[in-house]
Amino acid sequence: MHPATATASVRVRRAEMSDLDDLVMLEDQTFDSDRLSRAQYRRHLDSDSALVLVASANHRNFLGTAVVFFRKGSHVARLYSIASKPEARGKGVGAALLDAVEAAARQRHCQSVRLEVREDNAGAVRLYERRGYRHIGHYPHYYQDGTHAWRYEKLLD
Repeated sequence: MHPATATASVRVRRAEMSDLDDLVMLEDQTFDSDRLSRAQYRRHLDSDSALVLVASANHRNFLGTAVVFFRKGSHVARLYSIASKPEARGKGVGAALLDAVEAAARQRHCQSVRLEVREDNAGAVRLYERRGYRHIGHYPHYYQDGTHAWRYEKLLD
């Protein structure tokens, strides 16, 4: 199991089934389309190939989440989703979640982390670029609403 990671006052831990309501609520508040369902979260919480992380200021002050997938035989981790509550943005939640994702990927012997991000999500693009992710691709009409996506990758040391 992945150890807890802390950045400033943000603590990141593996999500538990008791986090399900918070996970679904944040998903619904954050994304207009391409949402993970309650059933998908339930499956990912109990999967060897997925890791759901939760960021909090204390055990119950839910600030954000990240979902990362690991494919057997692959050395690439895929950051599928990352989200933080609006009031927590710009306060280190995304950075703490990325640190935890990268630590988990290293622990599973991955050589890189890849992700897709909406072209119009300037805040997320800035975060990824500041954290060492480089632009490696473009996907037209990637999201359900037709928005294009950028693909990013970070090589892990």
